[in-house]
Formats: sequence, structure tokens, C-alpha cells
Amino acid sequence: MLSDEITLVLVVDTFLLLLIGIGPKIALVPFVEITASMDDATKRRVTRKMLTTAATAGLLLVVFGEILTRLLHFSPGALSVAGGIILLIIAVTMVLSPGDAETRHRQVEGKDPMQLAVFPLAVPYLLNPVGIVVLVTLSAEAGWIGHVGIVIGLLAVVLALDVAVFHWANRVSKHLDASRMLVTEKVFGFLLAAIAVQFILDGLADVGAIQLTGH
Repeated sequence: MLSDEITLVLVVDTFLLLLIGIGPKIALVPFVEITASMDDATKRRVTRKMLTTAATAGLLLVVFGEILTRLLHFSPGALSVAGGIILLIIAVTMVLSPGDAETRHRQVEGKDPMQLAVFPLAVPYLLNPVGIVVLVTLSAEAGWIGHVGIVIGLLAVVLALDVAVFHWANRVSKHLDASRMLVTEKVFGFLLAAIAVQFILDGLADVGAIQLTGH
């Protein structure tokens, strides 16, 4: 993903991928629904745990992504296919789920809020398959330390946005229009499905299984 020459277009593309991969959109609706019955103090603890877990995992992927690809003997193409499949499952769930907050509440009732902050909120909702694929691939393809610095800088910007969005959600969650959030979740689910399919196709092309037009 990173070439030897850093351009504005490349930086913007990387930022947009990170915004999808570790940004707030996928996690926002589940976060609001899962934390709806929690008191304010617990919501803040869940928010901190979710954000710190996703941030730590993301940073580790940047630092050790290349080592992981070598130790576990998988290619960026294979990772892209695997990430695309998992993302497609998440997208299908977003689109086809009934979107009933009461149903989600029953699914998490009685569970430790801190465990919910780690799974499913931090991973795979906040740090989702797109983020994992992008961060590991960027780490594996980074040609010099400046590349890694740019990725970490962009990651920090996205995480700062996450902090702002989820603290805002904590304050206004009781006043959010559930039907509008549901509609945006369904629409975004369709878009994520398209991204997932593209990840799978790109991965298959990268390992030489198929030939894509224009590649």
C-alpha cells in the first residue's frame, strides 16, 4: 500500500482505510445499544477500555505486522482474503439483523461490561478486519521508518476522532434517534459488504488465483 514516494493521495487513501478499519462507524450503534442500560460511570469505564484495547492492538499490529507475516508464513494476499471474509460476515449481520435493541440487550445481559468492552466492542467492531488487514499490510510493506511514522500518525488522528465520537455518544445516547441510526447501519453494512468483496478479490489477485481487469 505504501510506495517509496509518499504522496497526498496515498496519505488520504491510507487515512480513509484506517477510518473504516478502526473508526467509530461500525462500533457506534452496537456501543450505544450495549451500554444503554449502564450507569454513566460504567459507560465511561467501558469507553476507556474499548478505546485503549483497540489502540494498543492497532499499534502492536503496526510494529509487529511484518514479523507476524514472516513467523506465521502468510502473505498480505491471504490476510486480505481472510479479512474480507470476516468483514463480509459482519456486514451481512449488520444488514440482516432485526436491529432490535432489546434483542441485543438480552444477548449481553449478565455479562461483564469490561469483557464486552474488549469483545465485541474493541474487536471486531472498533478494530475490525479492515483495520487489521490494513495495519499488518502497511507494516509489512513499509520501506523505511518514515513510513511507519506516517501510519502511526494517521492512526493517532483516527483514534482521537474515536475518543471524541464515543465521549459524545456517552453524553447524548439517550437522545439519539434509534430509527435513523438503524438506517445508517443498514446502508453502511451494504457498503462494507462491497469493501469486503473487494478485499477478497484483491487478495486472490495478489496470490495469483485470479486476474483482475486493470491490475
